[in-house]
Amino acid sequence: YYLRQHSDKLIVLDEIHKAPEIFQEMRGVIDENRRAGRKAGQFLILGSAAIDLLRQSGESLAGRISYSEMFPLNALEVGDDMLQQLWWRGGYPDSFLSKDDRLSDIWRGDFIRTYLERDVPEFGPRISSERLRRFWTMLAHLHGGLLNSANLARSLEVDNKTITNYLDLLVDLLLVRRLEPWHTNVGKRLVKSPKVYIRDSGILHTLLQIPNFEALLGNPKLGDSWEGYVIENIVSTLPASVRPYFYRTAAGAEIDLVLDFGHEIWAVEIKKTTAPKLTKGFHIACDDLKPARKLVVYGGNEAFQMKEGVMATPLIQLLNEIDGMKD
Repeated sequence: YYLRQHSDKLIVLDEIHKAPEIFQEMRGVIDENRRAGRKAGQFLILGSAAIDLLRQSGESLAGRISYSEMFPLNALEVGDDMLQQLWWRGGYPDSFLSKDDRLSDIWRGDFIRTYLERDVPEFGPRISSERLRRFWTMLAHLHGGLLNSANLARSLEVDNKTITNYLDLLVDLLLVRRLEPWHTNVGKRLVKSPKVYIRDSGILHTLLQIPNFEALLGNPKLGDSWEGYVIENIVSTLPASVRPYFYRTAAGAEIDLVLDFGHEIWAVEIKKTTAPKLTKGFHIACDDLKPARKLVVYGGNEAFQMKEGVMATPLIQLLNEIDGMKD
């Protein structure tokens, strides 16, 4: 009744997964409004995950709904002088804007605990919060690496199907990114397993129990942390039509990030160092794919030309270029 009473207004519905029965009611209101000549912009639906939202809308609102993922803060939004803080604390506003790093870390620890104990059960799956935290932490240690479900299953003493279900859950909750391998036939044996990344760099650092930024600089996961941070910033800035992949052959030729624009592809290598050097495997991979552009996102402040047509660029400069494509 309330929805029909206010059908001439924009209605905002937050945490929609808590009341999935509303979807069927919304469908009736939308159809009535369409017949009355009001076709778009009737509801703004907010939810903290994709699971029930996608399933319910697929059943009830097909052809009547458009999706937009709201990413955490990215480098374009915080500015050059805050990039280190963004990398260390992550992009959740409460973590990023905390008074100091200690309070930021406390917030992230609380977020992880309450998400597992309170929020995940709201989405239906009956999974032990302790076991899911172990799995999430194992993925943090695997961050930037190839998914090996068999190894994870042995460690958790579950079967491979359960691992797939756990991973699907964290992906649908927008907590983990599953980066798929480039699949076009290039006449070589390609790696078929996806890579996994903890999407928020601050959450990654808390799961890995890295106490401060100085400790991160000496941690073996430094390069992987930077890689995931760069990938998440790039993906959050891309036009919706562009698809991200990685490329790796069985022989070891590899590109960290392949951006498929449809009419062309870009090869992006990611290096934390201020003096990046490319491996032979990157050049072999580029010979395979023949990308329109070859880029290295590195830790310096100035773009410069490298050998063999490769451009080294700071992250913020590449993001500005990609963002300009949307105009």
